[in-house]
Amino acid sequence: MRRIHFLSFCLILCTCLQANAKQWTLRECIDYARSNNLQVKNAQLAQAVAEETLLQAQASRFPTLNASSSQNMSFQYGGDPAYNGNYAIQTGVTLFNGGRIVNNIRQAEINAIAGEYDIDAAKNDIEVAVTQAYLNILYAKENVTTAQNNLESARAQWERAREMYGEGSISLSEYAQMESQYSSDMYQLAVSESSLAQYTLNLKQLLELGLDEDFEVFYPEIGDEKVIAALPSVGEVYKVAEDILPNMRSGRLGIDAAKLSEDIAAAAGIPSISASASMQTGNIYGVEMPFTDQLRDNLGAGVGVTLSVPIVNNRSVKTAKAKARLNTQQAELSYANSQKNLLSTLEGLYQDVVSAQSRYQAALKKLQSAELSYNLVSEKYNEGMIDPVELLTEKNTYIAAQQELLQAKYQAILCRQLLNFYQGIPIEI
Repeated sequence: MRRIHFLSFCLILCTCLQANAKQWTLRECIDYARSNNLQVKNAQLAQAVAEETLLQAQASRFPTLNASSSQNMSFQYGGDPAYNGNYAIQTGVTLFNGGRIVNNIRQAEINAIAGEYDIDAAKNDIEVAVTQAYLNILYAKENVTTAQNNLESARAQWERAREMYGEGSISLSEYAQMESQYSSDMYQLAVSESSLAQYTLNLKQLLELGLDEDFEVFYPEIGDEKVIAALPSVGEVYKVAEDILPNMRSGRLGIDAAKLSEDIAAAAGIPSISASASMQTGNIYGVEMPFTDQLRDNLGAGVGVTLSVPIVNNRSVKTAKAKARLNTQQAELSYANSQKNLLSTLEGLYQDVVSAQSRYQAALKKLQSAELSYNLVSEKYNEGMIDPVELLTEKNTYIAAQQELLQAKYQAILCRQLLNFYQGIPIEI
């Protein structure tokens, strides 16, 4: 008796814990993934590298300062080795180099900004992936519910068939058909539950959650207004998307950075001017003069200005300029291709929504008719007025109508949400 009480307590406790478990909404899944997904973190690291490159480019405007020291030993035939030390400080600064420093800084700034856009693009990619995975779970959950209802119906019909077979109203073959249908519905429920578990695992992986972490999604009520909502035109969506999407902004910055590379390459053929200064001293070991006095007496300094004029450089400047121009053309083509892909994606989503909405409305009417017909046939079967074949035919029609409705429903919701997303409207279900 104590064991029974203990098991009952555990069962109640588990039920309470399950009821109080956190249920993740779509928005919570998206926000969590945007902060924790590995692709996003990888983009953040790449942007940090771009920031360091910018700091280095900015520092190139300032003078350099280096110190050096050397200790030397020389030998002469028949004499003792001589020891001496040399100490120097050198500084240098570029006064003019055709704008390379300025353009390098500007290019690094552009790349750093583009890195921010790349992070946003990675976050957008994971948002789309999470939305698809979440809707797959909702679709699979409804499939499980439908399969459970169909199984309950099949069980009742199978039990009725067993009674009818016992009464001699149906043959063994007809009874076997009903038993087979019941087994088939049991299998379909197992398949639906397996799909739900797999979709849930996929979403957990996108969120970077471990296998041992509890995870359950929130199943919202989705009305017809979410399915058959009015659609904006493709042109309206494209105009907004091209302007706000981070990957499109990054593409435009890529063209600007490539054009700066042309200026940087051209500057290599322009004379440059640099200034330098140095101070040096030294000492000789083994002489009577103190070390500090030697350093003072040997102290020397110098300043200079250097003009470098490129004359013949084995075509390196000309080739660099040509490659830079080609890179600019490639950046422009890449952006044009991104525009083409964006338009193609939006047109595809729009057509998918229109098609799914039409199919949903048609499937809704078809399901209503199929359900009515199936219920009427079920009543006649229970009364022994029709054979199992006719009942199973109506049931398969009814199940097919359920599947068509679910597929159209979630296809329309997904594509509609993505159209909103490309307009900068947060995804909400």
